[in-house]
Formats: sequence, C-alpha cells, structure tokens
Amino acid sequence: MMSGVLGITDIWTYVLGTVAIIMLPGPNSLFVLSTAARRGVGAGYRAASAVFVGDGVLMILSAAGVASLLQAYPPLFLVIKYAGAAYLGYLGLGMLRGAWQRWRTRHDPATPPPSNADDPAHTPGPFRRALVISLLNPKAILFFVSFFIQFVDPSYAHPALSFLLLGLVAQMISALYLTALIFAGTFLAAQFHQRRRLAAGATTTVGALFLGFSLKLATAGS
Repeated sequence: MMSGVLGITDIWTYVLGTVAIIMLPGPNSLFVLSTAARRGVGAGYRAASAVFVGDGVLMILSAAGVASLLQAYPPLFLVIKYAGAAYLGYLGLGMLRGAWQRWRTRHDPATPPPSNADDPAHTPGPFRRALVISLLNPKAILFFVSFFIQFVDPSYAHPALSFLLLGLVAQMISALYLTALIFAGTFLAAQFHQRRRLAAGATTTVGALFLGFSLKLATAGS
C-alpha cells in the first residue's frame, strides 16, 4: 500500500512501529500469558478478547478527540496513570499471596492445591480484570494518544476510515501475538501441573513483575 492511501500517511512505518510496541513486555500481555498458563486456552482467549475491547475503546476515544483532552489537561492523565498503577499493584500482591500458598504446600502431596482466592488470574472474570488492565494501561493510552493519530492525514475527507484501518492493523498484530502467548501459556501449564515449586516460582515472578510495573508507573515522570 502506498503512502497517503485511505488517508494514512505511512502505513509501513506504522506497521513496524506497532509490532515493536505490542511486543514490548507489558501488563496486558503478561496477564494473558499467566491466565492461559493457569486456566487454559479458553480463559486465555477471554483475557485476550478484553484486551481487544479495551484497545478498541481507546482507539475510538482517540479518534473522537480525547487525545487532545488528555494533552490539554495533564492531571487527567495522571489520575488514569495512578489508578492503573494501583490496580497492577493489587494484582501483583494477589499473585504473590497465591504463590506463597503453593510454596507452603509444595512438599505435601496430600494437600490439595490452594484455592487461589488471592490470585487474580484464578478468580472468576479474566475478561473483566484484563479489560480494567487494558483501559488503565498507560502504554496503550500513550500509543493511541501520541503514535496512533500521527498516521492519519488531517486533510483526508473520511478520517474515520483511516482510523478504522489503522485500528484493524493494530488488532490483527495484537491477536497474533496474544495467540502465541496463549499457547505458550498452555505449554507452561503442563509443566506446572504437578510441580508446585515451579508453579510457585513462576507465580512469584509474574507477581513481582506486576509490582514492578506498578512502581514504575507510580514513579515515572508525567
């Protein structure tokens, strides 16, 4: 596709940039991976579908001019950023509690696996939790605020069509990447099934990463 077609100024730069941004480790992809590893392919795809919905909402808001609103009122973006940091911290602490339960029972085969009541990836509603992560994910917000809209020609007569095409490209790349993560997660699940020490270590790592994301968001400059 040539530059300027359908109001898109440089489609290949956008595609390459989108691939790079989506593949950067972040809370969305990590949550999908951990959910698939613990609950299987179906739960992984429910979490992934929430990411698609969340990104779709952010795309629509960006196209509707909310990007300009966030730029004009920086405190609004700070509220979203700190809310996202708090939620990621909550998820991380829940995962660490679940990992501690597994670790305490790792040598006792007679003890059933922990109920995972404190492990957000195990509790009902992976779609709801992934949707909240997606909507409060500053990486996604900044992508649609600062990167996404740069490739739409403002002089094009039908900018909605340009936004739609860019959105479809981003969603297709995201779908391929998250599908790879889901099946990687199911492979890991087979390894974790009877190995409580390994499962506890993996959950601890994921929980620590979520806490790291939370601290990074909370302390990053505006």
